[in-house]
Amino acid sequence: MGALPELSVDIGGLKIKNPVIAASGTFGYGDELAPFYDPSLLGAIIVKGLSLRPMPGNPPPRIVETPCGLLNAIGLANIGIEAFVGEKLPSLATIKAPIITNIYGHTIEDYAEMARRIEGVKGIAAVEVNISCPNVEQGGMAFGRDPDSAARVADRVVENTTKPVIVKLTPNVTDIGLIAKAVEAAGAQSISVTNTFLGMAVDVATRRPKLANMVGGLSGPAIKPMALYLVHEVVKAVRIPVIGLGGIMDYHDALEFLLVGARAIQVGTANLVNPKAAIEIVNGLTDFCLREKIKDINEIIGALETKGEDHEKKGDRKDKSKANF
Repeated sequence: MGALPELSVDIGGLKIKNPVIAASGTFGYGDELAPFYDPSLLGAIIVKGLSLRPMPGNPPPRIVETPCGLLNAIGLANIGIEAFVGEKLPSLATIKAPIITNIYGHTIEDYAEMARRIEGVKGIAAVEVNISCPNVEQGGMAFGRDPDSAARVADRVVENTTKPVIVKLTPNVTDIGLIAKAVEAAGAQSISVTNTFLGMAVDVATRRPKLANMVGGLSGPAIKPMALYLVHEVVKAVRIPVIGLGGIMDYHDALEFLLVGARAIQVGTANLVNPKAAIEIVNGLTDFCLREKIKDINEIIGALETKGEDHEKKGDRKDKSKANF
């Protein structure tokens, strides 16, 4: 076997060993899946979303399986930033993959304060900002649904930390490119696309919603085509790196996101189905590059061919790639 391919990528100032990142909310606080494989082998780990104070989340039932997906209304339950830094972060010191905190708030000042508290903490490599949360100062509309609110959150976080800032966008908007441009202009170093789609499920026997919260976020394979499209749109709209997520279950799914321009990908719901999903994707990308004689994963990023003449000129290579997927 020849030399292993180069899998490292740069996501806005943070260089990671491979483009596979564990998504927030599905990998616990960083080491819960360690019994299955060494999490150091991943590109990075994003821990469960954190707030200024502990949050109990929504009442149960708060998870419902759907065809090809998962509907959740966890309500961002978490132990709070202080408990995470004091109780969880020390045990992550042995993991040789960057630890990224996912943060959220209900006011812009909440986000700014979270950034200030994280700034001086060693062991946190970057901050992912969840702007899908309700803005209590604007009647409960999510920060991420309005370009101005999204930009103000990004600006305040960037202002209060020197760590790379990743803004995680909601898909529940009319023009995601407009939101992406706003957070880019505000100083975000990269963008995650996309968070869950709003949905609900009904129990016909009881005639009641299956979720106590009634509405939840849909994730899993069912949303992959829509997420892929949104990644493609955001890549066209901004110059900063885009991290793709939404229904990625295997390395083939990951390749689709890389081809449309995502610099890295996140694995979420797949972790709940197969605890080894993320590392299997890393191995799958390595094997694919070896088969296709690709020396650097960056050769794939943004390599989507859309012109008919390109397909004709490169037909032989394309046919070979399809055979080896």
